[in-house]
Amino acid sequence: MSSLRNRVQDAKRIVVKVGSSSLTCPETGRLNFDKLEVLVRQISSLHNAGYDVVLVSSGAVMVGCQYLGIHRKPHSLSKKQACAAVGQARLMMLYQKLFSEYGLNCGQLLLTKYTVKNQKDRFNAKNTFEELLDLGVIPIVNENDTIATDELEIGDNDTLSALVAALIRADLLILLSDIDGLYTDDPTKNPEAEFIDEVLELDQALESLAKGPSSGVGTGGMTTKIHAAKIAGAVGCDMIIANAKDFRIIERLVSGSQEGTFFLSHRKPYCDFDEFMEEL
Repeated sequence: MSSLRNRVQDAKRIVVKVGSSSLTCPETGRLNFDKLEVLVRQISSLHNAGYDVVLVSSGAVMVGCQYLGIHRKPHSLSKKQACAAVGQARLMMLYQKLFSEYGLNCGQLLLTKYTVKNQKDRFNAKNTFEELLDLGVIPIVNENDTIATDELEIGDNDTLSALVAALIRADLLILLSDIDGLYTDDPTKNPEAEFIDEVLELDQALESLAKGPSSGVGTGGMTTKIHAAKIAGAVGCDMIIANAKDFRIIERLVSGSQEGTFFLSHRKPYCDFDEFMEEL
């Protein structure tokens, strides 16, 4: 095991982000209930082992489309927001049902960019997170797609999860998606692309590697994940990008398994937290 991966075993507060494509059946784009159940069981086990765990879950628009009989992701903002309104309620109903089977409660937090940039709202959101965690509740976070417009939109849940990790001062951020991690080139186009196991420092050369496959379901790509690593790393939170094909990887990653790409944090001691969050 890499000495850097030993740091993961010391993490006590963890943010787990799952993308829309990680929750769906690739053949139909509909919810994969087996994977959803494994995800909840993994998070419940971490909670029972004494970790503070926050789940950032995509999927509201996708679930809304499914239940409204819309077969492809809408292009118009109003239809996306309508699908999100239906889908978020449905998704939370499923999470509540599954977590209750393990004797746990979950709570919903819907955020916008204004929540992060406004000091009072940011303070209130942080207090809500802390209270939920103190009460043993699993916070489930998504962007408030029903009201988010260009000026309020965070835009992707990779960035949102990093902002949440910064807000609650998490030790580890796990981004689960349909990719194994960071490569030296797009592995779907270049068979010579090499996998990058650990990133010790983010620089321009590394950011230029932010290429890779993207599905038609989610909104993020490798560029957003690199951006998330910069946000999380600046406040002292390590990050791992890993493949969500089997959610049991969560337990393995927290145990220090050498899977995915590990990004070492570099906390900026001169960084004023409130100024840092407002500038994002």
